[in-house]
Amino acid sequence: MAKKKKSKQLQLLKRVKLIERVNFTKHLATMLKAGIPIDEAIETLMDQSENPYLEEILRETLESIKNGQTLSESLSRHEKAFGNFYISLVKISEESGTLERNMEFLADQLNKAYILKKKIQGAMLYPSLIIIAAFIMGAFISVFILPQLTSFFDSFDVELPLTTKILLGISDFMGSYGIFFFGGIILIVIGLIMSMRLPGVKYLWHRVLLKLPVMGKITCLDQLAKFSRNLGVLLKSGVPISKSISVTTDTMSNLKFKEISKRLEKSIEEGKTIHETLEEESYPEIPSIFITMLSVGEKSGTMEDSLLYLGDFYEEEIDTFSNNLTTIIEPFLLIGIGLAVGFIALAIVTPIYELTSSF
Repeated sequence: MAKKKKSKQLQLLKRVKLIERVNFTKHLATMLKAGIPIDEAIETLMDQSENPYLEEILRETLESIKNGQTLSESLSRHEKAFGNFYISLVKISEESGTLERNMEFLADQLNKAYILKKKIQGAMLYPSLIIIAAFIMGAFISVFILPQLTSFFDSFDVELPLTTKILLGISDFMGSYGIFFFGGIILIVIGLIMSMRLPGVKYLWHRVLLKLPVMGKITCLDQLAKFSRNLGVLLKSGVPISKSISVTTDTMSNLKFKEISKRLEKSIEEGKTIHETLEEESYPEIPSIFITMLSVGEKSGTMEDSLLYLGDFYEEEIDTFSNNLTTIIEPFLLIGIGLAVGFIALAIVTPIYELTSSF
């Protein structure tokens, strides 16, 4: 019975969150640095895990290590949970004998990725909540309040103003087709989400997303930060540049940036440098400062340091942009909501005022 319940839990929670990977890596690095054997460290972390799926992964990893396999070989069976980037870095660290130091470095980089993710989510939270709340209130007023005003204003023996006529038109439409209207919007949203699974549609959407005023800026900064940080970490750990770019390509979530990364991978195989390829292709998504820093890094032999600097730079850019985003968007949201409320108030009050004035 207990096994059946645990199996059900694993099906419901078959994923490892980024913060769980951060904590696992940080604690493992601390224990390895303290001289604790890796199998004992894994066993301790397995007992402390609150995620049944992660606990099961660590149990299998522990068994593999006891059977003579390395940590990277054991984790490679769970690439979906840890990712190719994580496993590749662990593998090169084992080969170079720097597992303890690199795990600590990896924990720090994963923590930066987690903070970056939270900043992006925080930047979009406030405007999203305001828009959703306004949509819900508008739907409630349109479906339940406005239809009741129709009979009320029809009893007036006065010429109704244009604002009231528009409001009554919306009221009649919502009274007759409101459910179909909002139901249609929900179906369209679901249809768009489902269509995003198609490769062609997903690629087109990712390209359009980069051109949107706010989301495009955030997405572009996020992808530049992720590319710079991940490639810099791999190069600093001793991974060859061709392999590093290949692994970094897998970490790109935007298909346009993934395409650019694949092009860089191909150019490296052809003997070109990264900055040469970016200058030739002239991607609008890649800013000139990015190319300049890479050029300096490649010429001076400090490519990994330049990339890590760019990673920190673009993370700070996201932080600054997200802090300013609320200040920029809030006035527009308030003006929009104010105009909507003012229009409804004017449409309701004006005919009542005209009626009382005629007495």
